[in-house]
Amino acid sequence: MGGTREIDGNISSGGDRSASVTTGPNRFIGAKPASWLNLYRLLIRTSIKSRMQYKFNFLLGTVLAALIQISEFLMIAIVLDKFGAIQGWSVYEIGYLFAVMTLSKTLYRTFAEEVHHLEKYLVGGELDQLLTRPMPVLLALMPQNFRLMPGELLQGGFILCWSLGAMMHSGQVGWTAVPFTLFIIVTGAVILFSIGLATATLGFWTTRISELQNFTEDAAHTAARYPLTLYPKWMSSLFLFVIPVGFVNYVPSLYILRGEWGLWILAATAGAAAVCLAASLRFWQFGITKYQSTGS
Repeated sequence: MGGTREIDGNISSGGDRSASVTTGPNRFIGAKPASWLNLYRLLIRTSIKSRMQYKFNFLLGTVLAALIQISEFLMIAIVLDKFGAIQGWSVYEIGYLFAVMTLSKTLYRTFAEEVHHLEKYLVGGELDQLLTRPMPVLLALMPQNFRLMPGELLQGGFILCWSLGAMMHSGQVGWTAVPFTLFIIVTGAVILFSIGLATATLGFWTTRISELQNFTEDAAHTAARYPLTLYPKWMSSLFLFVIPVGFVNYVPSLYILRGEWGLWILAATAGAAAVCLAASLRFWQFGITKYQSTGS
């Protein structure tokens, strides 16, 4: 997987040139991980400062994002209030699933937004510039156009507090649900990142990945906001074992909200997140060796 590869394109402003870029493990021999993280933090700070130059747009976008997300759940809550629970799941339980998925997705998109937008780097040849940086390509990609998402955070946090508060008041769950929920939000973000990274990696062969992302990320995320028992068995199996969004919220919620299966399910959820992350990183490392520059 290591070695040297020729990338043709206008990488510098001086015109056409051929740049020899080392990929694989040899590329980072002698580099210090601490310096990579320092550079990563610097890129994040720079991106945040750039966005905060337009404070009105930032505040307006935050408010609109929160209102849109809350209105989406309110429509679901109105239907549930009229017709009652759906296959035994109350409005508070569905609100919990909705909030955990929203917050996990927000965490993932906050720190790795550009993984979802890798297609533009592949089509425009911008990935060539990242290949020349003295740090892993993925680490250089993630903080590009770093985006704070306070609207989604407020919306998810509000629905989570509302649903958990109601269930704690009724005695359905205890205070331990709070740390358990924070735990699965983090593991959920890792799983969503892994799915996004694996999908993006396919772009090294196909270049265009937006249509695939509509299914593996957008549609799957939306479907997993609700209990998987609502779907046909083949579809629920798909969301558990092929695109494992069910491990973000549904599977751990069976224990947290209903006491089913046992505490071990949280360890299994963390294990699933670790396996997904390791597999997606390995796939990324293999895929990037197949990258062929389109130039710029």
